[in-house]
Amino acid sequence: MFQTPLDLPSAQAGIDLYLELLKASLGDFLYDRDAAQDWPDYTYTDLQTGKKHALTDYAELKQKGLIASQQAHTMIGMLRMNQLQVAIETVLAEQIPGDLIETGVLRGGACILMRGILKAYGCRDRQVWVADSFAGFPPEQLRQRGIADPEAFNTLAASLESVRETFRRYHLLDEQVQFLKGFFENSLQQAPLKQVAVLRLDSDFYESTLAVLEALYPRLSVGGYLIVDDYYAFADCREAVREYRKAHQITSPLQRVDPVCVYWRKAA
Repeated sequence: MFQTPLDLPSAQAGIDLYLELLKASLGDFLYDRDAAQDWPDYTYTDLQTGKKHALTDYAELKQKGLIASQQAHTMIGMLRMNQLQVAIETVLAEQIPGDLIETGVLRGGACILMRGILKAYGCRDRQVWVADSFAGFPPEQLRQRGIADPEAFNTLAASLESVRETFRRYHLLDEQVQFLKGFFENSLQQAPLKQVAVLRLDSDFYESTLAVLEALYPRLSVGGYLIVDDYYAFADCREAVREYRKAHQITSPLQRVDPVCVYWRKAA
């Protein structure tokens, strides 16, 4: 039956519906083809309290981004996608200046969500920067960590062409999406983005995490978000973040998103 204008959903309801569907698609929550597989129990230690937590429920593991879907375009889980959405909506509402960037994108899903949020709100004056080597980690860093065959390990990396194609399939590949290819030590210092409102750091290792912070944190606007995907997952990442925060006297409290991810907002 035809709906009158009063029956139609509001603009915000339409935005919410689109973004919920986008997140569900990006994270493979629609068909959930991995659900039938057997997953091992996951135990993690809360480094703030010292308590151990055992997760055995598949849905909870996936919600928190603690298992990897073979079909998903992002493996960060729903809680981290929700937090990323809130961060972007907040900088839009508060008019915090700057672009959005993720460093370490794998299949590109979190950046696709960034672009989808901007499009949903009709924002045309911000760029989404997609920064990655698109070839995996530097081989010497992998060897230092006892990985004997870096080439085989790096086959997990997604190519620039495949990430671009995924953007295109979501109808989100346009002039507001910029790609930065290269290892962060080489690609970020001269990157042509002047100001950042949301920096999502998913760089795993000490060297790459520190390179991102040194290159981009000075460009993060006051009130902008610094999101660290791997903080409680990798000691290397945690060490680099703590070292940088101490050296630059950053006292903004860390806010926990899920068992591994944290964020803070840059203070004046």
